[in-house]
Amino acid sequence: MSCALALHSCSDCFGLALLEDGVVRSAEHPLGRELSRGLLPAVEALLPAAQWPRLQWLAVATGPGGFTGTRLSVVLARTLAQQLQIPLWGWGSFELIARRRVLDLAEQGPLWIGQTLPRRGVVAGRYALVGEQVEEWDAPRLHPQGWEQMQGPCWEAEMCPERDAQLLLQLGREAQQAGSPGPWQLVLPQYPTSPVAAL
Repeated sequence: MSCALALHSCSDCFGLALLEDGVVRSAEHPLGRELSRGLLPAVEALLPAAQWPRLQWLAVATGPGGFTGTRLSVVLARTLAQQLQIPLWGWGSFELIARRRVLDLAEQGPLWIGQTLPRRGVVAGRYALVGEQVEEWDAPRLHPQGWEQMQGPCWEAEMCPERDAQLLLQLGREAQQAGSPGPWQLVLPQYPTSPVAAL
């Protein structure tokens, strides 16, 4: 029977969702800076480690988000996919917002989704609904001048880790049904700003 796991740690809360025998269970944990200690216990509360070999595929949010938080769940997903030899797919956290709010996106047309960084600007990407598909027109990057330099509607990124983890499961199931191979090597964290830029 089917068993799949989705992880989202691009905000202060860690969201995860499990598809097991056709039933979806999910959870959200406000771990903040304790994510490195709380990540594995949170996963094991949903699916004990002894059952990880049952996993058939994984999905993970790749950012933008906090440098450490995003990296932790992506590394865990990559490690599990490599060791279990199962597919892994990744989707950007801003793209997940666009997909979750697809009706608003259809009404407003192409728009920017971004995250304000104090004293640095805005990390934003541009998204549009083309036919029935959400497309990323501009990958997330740093805009030092802030929202003012972007043309068109803008949304401040509002992440809902648990709901977006459920959406990751849906997208992963579609990818699996489409026969997408899901090589783990291609799934990497998004870093629109350099973690070493200030050094």
